[in-house]
Amino acid sequence: MAFNHLPAGEHDALTPLSVMPVTHSVSMAADQLPPRAGARPSPRRVLDRLAAGAGRAARITHTEHLPPRAGRHAPWPSQIRPEVIDAIRAAGIDRPWAHQARTAEHALRGESVVVATGTASGKSLAYLAPVLSALLDGSEAPNGRGATALYLSPTKALAHDQRRAVRELAAPLGNRIRPAVYDGDTPVEEREWVRQYANYALTNPDMLHRSVLPAHPRWASFLRALRYVVIDECHTYRGVFGSHVAQVLRRLRRLCARYGSHPVFLLASATSADPARAATRLTGLTVAEITEDTSPRGELVFALWEPPLTELHGERGAPVRRTATAETADLLTGLAVQGVRTVAFVRSRRGAELIAVIAQERLAEIDRSLPRRVAAYRGGYLPEERRALERALHTGDLLGLAATTALELGVDVAGLDAVLLTGYPGTRASLWQQAGRAGRTGQGALAVLVARDDPLDTYLVHHPEALFQQPVESTVLDPDNPYVLAPHLCAAAAELPLTETDLDLFGPATADLLPQLEARKLLRRRATAWHWTRRERAADLTDIRGEGGSPVQVVESGTGRLLGTVDASAAHTAVHDGAVHLHQGRTYLVKHLDLDDSVALVEEAAPPYSTTARDTTAISILETTTEIPWGDARLCFGSVEVTNQVVSFLRRRLITGEVLGETKLDLPPRTLRTRAVWWTVTEDQLDDARVHPDALGGALHAAEHASIGILPLFATCDRWDIGGVSVPLHPDTLLPTVFVYDGHPGGAGFAERAFHTAARWLTATREAIAACECDAGCPSCIQSPKCGNGNDPLDKKAAIRLLTTLLKAAPPQAAG
Repeated sequence: MAFNHLPAGEHDALTPLSVMPVTHSVSMAADQLPPRAGARPSPRRVLDRLAAGAGRAARITHTEHLPPRAGRHAPWPSQIRPEVIDAIRAAGIDRPWAHQARTAEHALRGESVVVATGTASGKSLAYLAPVLSALLDGSEAPNGRGATALYLSPTKALAHDQRRAVRELAAPLGNRIRPAVYDGDTPVEEREWVRQYANYALTNPDMLHRSVLPAHPRWASFLRALRYVVIDECHTYRGVFGSHVAQVLRRLRRLCARYGSHPVFLLASATSADPARAATRLTGLTVAEITEDTSPRGELVFALWEPPLTELHGERGAPVRRTATAETADLLTGLAVQGVRTVAFVRSRRGAELIAVIAQERLAEIDRSLPRRVAAYRGGYLPEERRALERALHTGDLLGLAATTALELGVDVAGLDAVLLTGYPGTRASLWQQAGRAGRTGQGALAVLVARDDPLDTYLVHHPEALFQQPVESTVLDPDNPYVLAPHLCAAAAELPLTETDLDLFGPATADLLPQLEARKLLRRRATAWHWTRRERAADLTDIRGEGGSPVQVVESGTGRLLGTVDASAAHTAVHDGAVHLHQGRTYLVKHLDLDDSVALVEEAAPPYSTTARDTTAISILETTTEIPWGDARLCFGSVEVTNQVVSFLRRRLITGEVLGETKLDLPPRTLRTRAVWWTVTEDQLDDARVHPDALGGALHAAEHASIGILPLFATCDRWDIGGVSVPLHPDTLLPTVFVYDGHPGGAGFAERAFHTAARWLTATREAIAACECDAGCPSCIQSPKCGNGNDPLDKKAAIRLLTTLLKAAPPQAAG
């Protein structure tokens, strides 16, 4: 294990690549294939071969080359135990990089610190050295269990991978280091051992929220001795999930103080803007930051790849590009044929399954032994399925994997040669995180971003400076969101009655919320403390991932076999009656969605189409928090109520995306109270923009779609985290209005970020629409894959004129 170069748990490694030559097309004859023997080609040559097929060179819109970088060492702090240093040396690491040593110095001084360095920089070792040293110190305590440490990761797989890494590194230290995973897959008989004997417990925020904190008396000895809390991949704690985790950590700190401990927090993050500020907001503590990366970096070749336009036409006759899914499946197939170990990242579970299925079918035509060496990896699999895939990755049995971000943060996979990104992953931080999974020491690495037919992807492949010349985003979270804070106050009161001294810990909104919780009879004040009043578990009031209830179980109707789960919030769109559901390469049709019992009954089938849900949305303004004049226009931010209902679904032909038909659905509406940014325009401005009343709805609608697609450049969100509504005459504003809102109760901070960067955000939106090569609008600019109105009406030219007029009067302070 070489923590300096490819540390376990380091999921953004930019160490380099060793690739066998790549075919241009899987249909090449054997005598056309590049020879397997000889020198390993450079990433540049690998890319040239990928682009050598007919018309392929034109698909590469930009190539970025990151040269290698030398490293800089420093000695370990003198307080690190010599046995730990010896164990690190036994793992092949003589000296740490300077940023690792600086991180350890902060930890040893009792200062919370976030290390937010670049890819393959060895962040795991930076926090493990002081943690293991403290655990060794504690193992020599004459009384009690000695020091303990808690490790938190956003995924189960990452915790299991970290346990493997710690066991390997700490093997020379004997049984004085006792790491153990405590998650939903841990057998009941093992959980008691973890509580009583483990001194390095690895878990996730969900288990901390639902299991550890509510049962804190059973964890008393562990919490009493807690010296360090490690928060890995802390940049993932953003939006509503991050806000929930922030309150879970405050509950943890409160209980630790009750038992007499005040642990130091050690955070590891992919490169992010202002990591100390984000870590301070997450933990509620003052956190130092280490951002200078002193590790070496291998060469990286990063290509932007745009699939070609097809002869097909989609909604409203718009031209259709070849799907990123099909394009990625082709590239994955060609790489697998050549023995190039590749991960293809895709944002949706369905997309991961589709890429794996298509690649397997094409590989079967070439070599019957190859399809089994390509698989999908995503959330929702059963534990034994996930573990089997992780083992196959570690052993090299798998050559190609189509994976969701469950793998981006899941397991440490050494020796990958290339990474394919099926569409922009939503943030620059995730882009570099995923791209960095390719690499082998001493070689180069290849990453390819395959653009989807989407406004943001199209903008990025034609504006590479937005990716390669801009800093990564700030992490957006709002722990004071009352929808987040209220259930955690109840959970905290159930763990230990709340007192006046706790108000500062949980934030300024606490004092106003407590009387409301009393009025709802959730809390009762007795003397100087607030107590939980109900028999049910307070921790069950909220799902910290914001998924809105119990997961829906996907069950095979003929056998009763549980295939997996789907988040409750996604059930209406993912497993409605008639939906196509993919699992482990098999295709199923949903026969019935039972919302009362949270069960979707499916049967295996092979339809020649996929399905896409359609919905309708209405919005009302509850409160305008801030309003800024843009000439006669107004830019506003405040609270809204959104009513959404899934009303139908489309059947789309596989590969081409051609719409085959639409089927009505009868599902109940859902209501959401959240935060939104909105802008209005006047009749005079419409006259200036030459937007005729007949074109107004299409102009507003097109501007709304494109602005949602572009917002992830300015806030750490995904377009699926946000929604929008455009109305030619809104009853609350009495003006033409465009809304963009957070798709989570109480808001997630995304709309607020949009408000503060509105001029830059809407300028980029106008540029993205204007730069698209289509005539009347397409999925690359103004059409949305989730539009409830079937992308009708849309008016591309009117939208450009409208946004131009709106932005003329944008004040300087709105530039954000």
